[in-house]
Amino acid sequence: MNWFYLASLLAAWAGMALIDARYRLVLWRAPIRSVVLVLFSSGLLLLSDGWAIEKNIFVRGESVFLSGVWLAPHLPVEEPVFLGFLGYCTLVVFSFFNRHPRVISVANATGKNQGSH
Repeated sequence: MNWFYLASLLAAWAGMALIDARYRLVLWRAPIRSVVLVLFSSGLLLLSDGWAIEKNIFVRGESVFLSGVWLAPHLPVEEPVFLGFLGYCTLVVFSFFNRHPRVISVANATGKNQGSH
């Protein structure tokens, strides 16, 4: 068993938590609401995963980076951790740009958001 992917996900969680703490964006601003939102979004995504597994859209893939611990057929233990990180990351990024709109306006003013012509 290899725990590399799970360890990487936990490291990403820690990094996101440091950014969150530095700017007081999500957990350090409204901890109960943030946890509820992350759990709710993760639950919805797990439901969609369950549906996709049932329809054979998602199948068990083998990787040396997975722990080998399965919560259900085709559902590794890393999946809910990833889905939680996805929800938390979304909240942090949205909150950052919502609280710091100048970052977006500077990018618009300098043309950095426009593609190459």
